[in-house]
Amino acid sequence: QVQVVESGGGLVQAGGSLRLSCAASGSIFVVDAMGWYRQAPGKQRELVARVTGAGRTDYMDSVQGRFTISRDSTKNTVYLQMNSLKPEDTAVYYCFVGSNWLARDYWGQGTQVTVSS
Repeated sequence: QVQVVESGGGLVQAGGSLRLSCAASGSIFVVDAMGWYRQAPGKQRELVARVTGAGRTDYMDSVQGRFTISRDSTKNTVYLQMNSLKPEDTAVYYCFVGSNWLARDYWGQGTQVTVSS
């Protein structure tokens, strides 16, 4: 059974930092992309960042320059370093694992990030 486990969420003040971690384990034969979505109450889920095993990265405009995604391919682990956090970043963050750039094969349970003013 495949498991995707997230950690690192919490409550921080505006301007602070958090580092999210996501580890995938189990019978995963092909992992090309890993990344993060987020969803705030009443809003559509949006793609925050993703990275391939070759190091290709993609960020949504509102986090560009503040967030950094990285990956340890040997351990199927992805990280999201979030700096200069804003209240608008408050959401549940979901990790995903995909067998190609577009696939979203597995999902984590979500971790809450709350940024106070």
